[in-house]
Amino acid sequence: MKLIIAEKPDQGAKLASPFKHKKQQGYIEISPNDTFPKGALVTWAVGHVCELVPPEEYDPSLKKWSLDTLPILPEKFRHRVSPSKAKQFQVIKSLLMRPDIKEIVHAGDAGREGEYIVRIAVQLVGVNKPMKRLWISSLTPKAVEQGFMNLKGEEDTRSLYYEAVSRSCADWLVGMNGSRVYSLLFQRRGIREVFSTGRVQSPTLALIVAREKEIQNFKPEPFWELKAKFLINDTVYEGTWFREKQTRFASRDEAESVKRNCENKLASVNEIERERKEFQPPQLFNLSSLQAVANQIYKYSPQNCLNALQQLYLEGYISYPRSDSAYVTPEEARQFPEILSKLSRQESFKDFFPLPIQSIANNKRFVNAAKVSDHYAIIPTEVIPQIGRLKPEERNLYELIVKRLIAAHYDKAIIDYSRLITVVGDQETFLTKGRLIVQEGWRKVLYDSDSQEESEPDVLPPLEQGDSGTVEELLVKEGKTQAPKRYTEGQLITLMKTAGKHLEDAELEKILEKTEGLGTEATRAGIISVLKDRKYIEVKKNMVYATSKGIILIDALGDSILASAEMTAKWEQRLHDVGQGNASPQSFMEQAKRLSQKIVDDAIRNSMTWTFTAKSMESKEQTEKADKVSGGLGLGPCPKCKEDVIDKGAAYSCSARPRCDFSFSKKVLGKIITETQIKRFLGKGRTNLIKGFKKGDKTFEAALVWKKEEGRVGFEFKPK
Repeated sequence: MKLIIAEKPDQGAKLASPFKHKKQQGYIEISPNDTFPKGALVTWAVGHVCELVPPEEYDPSLKKWSLDTLPILPEKFRHRVSPSKAKQFQVIKSLLMRPDIKEIVHAGDAGREGEYIVRIAVQLVGVNKPMKRLWISSLTPKAVEQGFMNLKGEEDTRSLYYEAVSRSCADWLVGMNGSRVYSLLFQRRGIREVFSTGRVQSPTLALIVAREKEIQNFKPEPFWELKAKFLINDTVYEGTWFREKQTRFASRDEAESVKRNCENKLASVNEIERERKEFQPPQLFNLSSLQAVANQIYKYSPQNCLNALQQLYLEGYISYPRSDSAYVTPEEARQFPEILSKLSRQESFKDFFPLPIQSIANNKRFVNAAKVSDHYAIIPTEVIPQIGRLKPEERNLYELIVKRLIAAHYDKAIIDYSRLITVVGDQETFLTKGRLIVQEGWRKVLYDSDSQEESEPDVLPPLEQGDSGTVEELLVKEGKTQAPKRYTEGQLITLMKTAGKHLEDAELEKILEKTEGLGTEATRAGIISVLKDRKYIEVKKNMVYATSKGIILIDALGDSILASAEMTAKWEQRLHDVGQGNASPQSFMEQAKRLSQKIVDDAIRNSMTWTFTAKSMESKEQTEKADKVSGGLGLGPCPKCKEDVIDKGAAYSCSARPRCDFSFSKKVLGKIITETQIKRFLGKGRTNLIKGFKKGDKTFEAALVWKKEEGRVGFEFKPK
C-alpha cells in the first residue's frame, strides 16, 4: 500500500477526491481502484511541521547572547518537530511505520518548499522506504489522476530539496548571527531592542530606506511653464512651450519675457510627426507580475494576494500560483480551447467572445517549453467556479488571470502617436501631442472604463504643415519639482525580483525571465510581511514607509554585505544552481559560514563609527509621530505662500503656520472635503463640483475655489 503525504489538509482532501475514500483522524483512506489496486492512505503536514533547532540545543551556553560566542556555526544542522504541530507529526510517523506501507508518495507542493517540508518529516521519522514524487501544477480531478499515473522518481526532484535545505540553513546562519551581533552592539548605545536581520529582508529594507532618504533630503525647486491656446483654421488647440530639450523656465521673469514675445504674433504649424507603434498582448502571469498588477488595481498586499491565489488553487480553479514562469508548454496550450469554451459561457467574459485568434499553440510569446522550469504560468483550469460565489478578492484575481489568457488570443494593439510643433513669431516653439488608436486589439479585454491607465493625449487637430492662425491665450503656470514617490507593495515585489534595478514597464518582460533577485516567487510576500511585523516598515494607503527602527538598522549596516542587494541576488542564483543540480550544496554552505563570520566582523568594525544613540532614535520616532498627524508629505502648494499644505486632522493647513494663516476645515456646510478634492483645489485653484452642501433646509452643489483678491476660499456655482 502507498502512503501519500501532502503539504496541507486541503491539498490532501483534493488528492483523495477523485477516488472513493473515507476520512479518518488525521488521514484519509482511499479504497482499492485502478490507480491504487491495494488502496492508499493520504495524510498531510500542516505547513512546516519540522523546524531547525535553536542555538541552545547545540550548546546550552548559547542561550545567553554574547559577542564572544559569535559567529554560531553548527557543524551539522539538526531539525525538530515544531511543538505546535506535534500531533499531526505523530499521525505521519505512525502511518510511515506501518508494515503494510511499502511506498511513499511525496505529494507536497510541486516546488522547493513542498520538497523540503515532506522530506524533512520523513527523515525525522527515520524510515527508509521507496519514494516517488507527485508533480502536478493544478488540483483538478483530471490533473490529480494523471499525476498519480505518471509519478516521478524521487531522485528527479532531490536537487530541489538540497536547494531548499541550503536556503533554510543559510538563512538561519545569517539571521541568527546578524540579529545577535547587531542587537548586542545596539545595546551598547542604549538601544534595548531586538534587531533581526536576514539574508533577504535586510537588502530589501535597504532599498526602502534608500528611497525614504531620497524623499527626506529632497528640496523642491520652483519652475514655470508657458501654455498657449491657438486658433488655426477654426480649430482651437493647446501647446506647451519648449526649446530643444527644455520645457521649463527657471524663473518667472524668463517665462514672462517669452510670453511677451509671443503676444499678438502669428502662429503657424511648422511640423507634424506621426509614429505608429504596435503592442503585443502582455505575457501570461507569474506570481510577481500578478501581485504587482493586483496591488496596482485593487491595492491588495502581496501576502493577501498570495493567500487568495492559494485558495483558488486548492479549489482547483487555477494552476500552481507560486510560479516564476510566464510561459506554458504545448501540452497546456492544447487544453486552452476547452477552457476558453467553458469561460465563454460565463456572464463576466462572454462579451470577449468569439476570439479573434483561435489558437496560440505556435506563439512562442506564450508557449515555450524551454522557458518552463518547475511550473508553467498561472492560468485558469478546466474547472470553472461559480464566479458570483467567490470571495471578492478571489473573484477579482480569478478575473485578472482569465482576462490575461483571453487577451493572449487577441490581435496586437496599434496606436499612432503624433507630435505637432507650432511656431509663434518665427521664434518660439510649442508642442502638442496626440494619440489615435488604429487597432484596439487586446486592449478591449484589459483596458476599459475602469482602466488604471493614466489619461492620454487627444487626437491631434486636423491641420497641415504651413497652416497659420493666431495666439488666442498665453498662460504662465507655476509648479514645483516633486520628490520621488514611495514604493507601493506591488512595486516592491518587482524591485525585489530585479534585485533593486529600477525598471520601466517595457523592460520588465526581459528582466523578469531571470531568476536572480531577492528571494523567490514563494517567499517575497512573506519577507515584506516580516518587515512589517518587526516594525521596520509601515504601509499607509498602499505606500511603504521606512520607520526609525528600520532606518537606524540600515545606517548601522552601512556598506555591510548584509545590505547588498547585488550580493543577495548572486546568492539566489547560486541556490538556483543547487536546485538545478549544477552546484554543490556543501560548497554553498561553506560560503554561508564564511559570510556569517564576515557579517560579525563587519558589524563590530562598523560600530566604531556609529554616531547615533538611543536619543537619536527617539527623536526620529517623534518626527514620525508628527508626520502621522500631518499626513506626511504635503498635499499641494499653499495658495498664499506656496509652502506645503498638510492634513492637520480636522483641517487642511499651511505647514508654515503661524507665519501663514491659510487653513480651512475639512467639513464645509456638512460636507467632508476629501484629500483628492483638496489636492485638485491646491493644484488647479478649484475643486470639481461637489454635491451635498447644506444651508438651512436647502442643499446645493458648488465648486470650492480660491478667491485670490479676497485671500480666501469661496464657492463657485454651476451656471444655469
